[in-house]
Amino acid sequence: MSPVGSSGKRHSESGTARLLGAGASGILELFTFHPVDTVAKRLMSNTDKIFGGGQPIAQSVGKLNQVIFRDAALKPTIGKYLSLFPGLGYAAGYKVSQRIYKFGGQPVARDFLERHYGQSFTRAFGERNGKAMMHATAGSLIGIGEVALLPLDVLKIKRQTNPEAFRGRGLVRIVADEGMALYRGAGWTVLRNAPGSFALFGGSAFVKEFAFGLEDYNNATFIQNFFASIGGAVASLTVSAPMDVIKTRIQARSFDNPESGMTILRKMVQKEGFSSFFKGLTPKILVVGPKLVYGFTLAQYFIPAFDRILRGSQPVERI
Repeated sequence: MSPVGSSGKRHSESGTARLLGAGASGILELFTFHPVDTVAKRLMSNTDKIFGGGQPIAQSVGKLNQVIFRDAALKPTIGKYLSLFPGLGYAAGYKVSQRIYKFGGQPVARDFLERHYGQSFTRAFGERNGKAMMHATAGSLIGIGEVALLPLDVLKIKRQTNPEAFRGRGLVRIVADEGMALYRGAGWTVLRNAPGSFALFGGSAFVKEFAFGLEDYNNATFIQNFFASIGGAVASLTVSAPMDVIKTRIQARSFDNPESGMTILRKMVQKEGFSSFFKGLTPKILVVGPKLVYGFTLAQYFIPAFDRILRGSQPVERI
């Protein structure tokens, strides 16, 4: 949900309504955007140069086709499309849990900061900057805690980029065999999430505060939410891109052939250059606009709707 300003009172939805609304939003968002996420993850985990090096365009296009569609590269269009849904079960568990945790947890962290450190933020940054910084800091704290969901993310990414690691093993067997290895890359995940979530919530709050002059962020119109979300998400993706590439490559490795983040970092610099830290960023940014409009619309519709149902109120039509 969009950040809420310090001033202005509004009805606060129940925790159950937030859980149901955010969960429903996450499920619908997942089925719409999982294929794009798969493409981005496969591009990030690819270590070979696709374009350049004097190779013909046709050869580069063939390589791109192979990287994105893997074994389905020669199949018809529908076969290629269906190949972009590996790990959907793990993705569902991760996406729904992440949406509930992030969108439900950030307001709780913000309320805590406002209650105990609100005056400190105001003194340090001023009233308007302090409010935006409080949202950003709360988002960063929640982003760090998101590492608890890492095993689901690891399993999702491995299914998208390295399905051979699952052959002959079910979920229970993998968890029993791997144990804490499913938290491989936790440090890099924290390094990605802390600035990424800071930029996401802070960027959105900054746009609403300074571009639109909103005192209560919940009064934002659809268009204002759209631009604020785009600003925050693009900032977040760009800031966290290098760590995200490293994290993805750590998690994409086979269970029996791990590689440390520092080793991956060194190889990327030596073999692929600094541009490799931003692989997969373009498709992620290209999908940010419709994805966030879609997610915001559903979340802001479902959460109040579930709240009205739970309170036994008459439904109110909102356009």
